[in-house]
Amino acid sequence: MWASWWFWPLVAVCIADQFRDTAERIMQSTPVIDGHNDLPWQLLKLFNNQLQDPRANLTSLAHTHTNIPKLRAGFVGAQFWSAYTPCDTQNKDAVKRTLEQIDVIHRMCWLYPETFLCVTNSTGIRQAFREGKVASLVGVEGGHSIDSSLGVLRALYHLGMRYLTLTHSCNTPWADNWLVDTGVDEARSQGLSLFGQSVVKEMNRLGIIIDLAHASMATMKAVLQLSKAPVVFSHSSAYSVCQHRRNVPNDVLQLVKQTGSLVMVNFYSDYVSCRAEANLSQVADHLDHIKKVAGAGAVGLGGDYDGVSRLPSGLKDVSKYPDLAAELLRRQWTEAEVKGVLADNLLRVFEAVEQASSHTQAPGEEPIPLGQLEASCRTSYGYSGAPSLHLQPGTLLASLALLVLCLCRL
Repeated sequence: MWASWWFWPLVAVCIADQFRDTAERIMQSTPVIDGHNDLPWQLLKLFNNQLQDPRANLTSLAHTHTNIPKLRAGFVGAQFWSAYTPCDTQNKDAVKRTLEQIDVIHRMCWLYPETFLCVTNSTGIRQAFREGKVASLVGVEGGHSIDSSLGVLRALYHLGMRYLTLTHSCNTPWADNWLVDTGVDEARSQGLSLFGQSVVKEMNRLGIIIDLAHASMATMKAVLQLSKAPVVFSHSSAYSVCQHRRNVPNDVLQLVKQTGSLVMVNFYSDYVSCRAEANLSQVADHLDHIKKVAGAGAVGLGGDYDGVSRLPSGLKDVSKYPDLAAELLRRQWTEAEVKGVLADNLLRVFEAVEQASSHTQAPGEEPIPLGQLEASCRTSYGYSGAPSLHLQPGTLLASLALLVLCLCRL
């Protein structure tokens, strides 16, 4: 009897080791595809994007959630790197800033070719898996980065952007953000404006994944009903588990299920537990809930590493993904379901987006009405001579008043 006090704890340790070993075995062939990592933003803040600064060496970079050894330890096989620029760049230098963040992602691949392989499609991800590299993809975080221009949207696509987050924590002139649901921001588009619908259709045509993280509920629902391809929430969690408006409510999860879409769970403690502290088990609770409501095929991972200030215990950096996979196995997720969470669900969505694209279809050309744009830092070339342009009444009256004034001076 006295000798048995150590027996059950030892059994528990052995079982835990077994789940971890199984997780690592699975991840050897099915590494993680993470939906959102803000390392490029850290490189801007810390080093002004100067990657050849010795302090910016990604093999030894300290004080970040992400570096090359941590990616290797975490079995990360593909990463959507966030090309993020804050909301205060809207109507100013958002496009320039976005281009610079896309550039730094490309330079990561150039400087560390043994680790990173920049890719633009699902085939490229599978190639990186075979080569033992981290497939590196561009996700642009915030619709303000396209400056309400379908031409800019297409240009970013040609530079490698493969998802666009429709809003960050601010409205664009054509889509509403999550702060509308808190009452902090007022709805501007009631979800999605007519031009916002054109953005969604053009993303479908090009084969850009639509990302609804940060969107208002009305925007989520409008897009899920309109899009011809599945969408993702690149870094959002379950509202029923933590009632934060950045998370996805059950009625939207039902639409996720109906459309074959994907929720990639965010690790930010405030979205996990609705408190400053959280743990790995609580993250798994979000995965369990999404699986219960929308199905195992609707669950992915979008840790938001290097973009948040607080992370759950057990998930402090990108090396910890195997521990989360082990926890799912302990909760009796099947190996196939775990592979789905790690990579297969995202690959399915990406392939469906590619299949729904149609580059032979004519590009969208109708510009956003000038009256919907803030004019303080922009010109209006093209608008006065566009015969089919639908000007707002106020804009039309202002133009007529200016014309009358000019005629009176003749």
